[in-house]
Amino acid sequence: MVFPEYRPRRMRRNATLRAMIRETRLSAEQLVLPVFVQPGRGRREAIASMPGVCRLTVDELVKEARACLQCGLRALILFGLPEKKDALGSGAYAKNGIVQQALRTLKDKVPEMLLITDVCLCEYTDHGHCGCLHGREVDNDATLELLARTALSHAEAGADMVAPSDMMDGRVAEIRSTLDEAGLYQVPIMSYAVKYASAFYGPFRDAADSTPQFGDRRAYQMDPANSREALREATLDVEEGADILMVKPALSSLDIIRQVRDEFDLPVAAYQVSGEYAMIKAAAANGWIDEARVMAESLLAIRRAGADIIISYFAKDMARALGEKA
Repeated sequence: MVFPEYRPRRMRRNATLRAMIRETRLSAEQLVLPVFVQPGRGRREAIASMPGVCRLTVDELVKEARACLQCGLRALILFGLPEKKDALGSGAYAKNGIVQQALRTLKDKVPEMLLITDVCLCEYTDHGHCGCLHGREVDNDATLELLARTALSHAEAGADMVAPSDMMDGRVAEIRSTLDEAGLYQVPIMSYAVKYASAFYGPFRDAADSTPQFGDRRAYQMDPANSREALREATLDVEEGADILMVKPALSSLDIIRQVRDEFDLPVAAYQVSGEYAMIKAAAANGWIDEARVMAESLLAIRRAGADIIISYFAKDMARALGEKA
């Protein structure tokens, strides 16, 4: 048998060679850990559908942030669980809301940590939808003011970046204008530019108690069947002033991450969502897969698709594993 002159296996013979020519690399600096902050003190409530993830009070969140820094993880994205909910989601933009409290405390206690905030109303509304209602429909334009108020309150409390996830038309422009008018032009917007109405969000809704009381979110989140629409959505957010474009969910949207990466020169983020995390955890708990290897492989796939930033519930574990290998 005559072999080709080039034999690819030559460069796979040992770990040093493989590492030397590795095309895609993952580092802790590219990872963001989502955290759920709740009222009270000294409480860490486990989330059954997301093993290893807890709802944290502000004091416990400070401990978590310090633990993250120790393993090289330097960014969090905050989701709030208010004491009370109402039709307008007023806890989202309250001056002393739970996320605002957490921001001020973290900036005081752990100033090295980069703090991103989710800007949406679904965790704060008693109906569970991402905006205020007109009858049984989400009123897009009336919601914009509330989202901008939320982003402004987060920035004033110390957020380094705001991340609108609501999928209302025009919200990036409204938030950018509001921040700029307040002199907060240095605060970037990481837009959930492509957010599909995905079945992979189930465990998050348990964690944030944000399941809609009626209907669903398919009237404002995107149809998972659509890719050309993803580029139209991203284009709109670029034109409105987004600084980073996010694709969500990540693993079932690797093709979309690549298309967004190829089309735009802004940084691209991807969110490995709760259901993607929970599936890996469940399979590992049953002994069907090697959790550490699948964790790393899944995150590398997201990077290989073109994401510069990865939001993942595995972020701390992955950062720790990367530190141990260094």
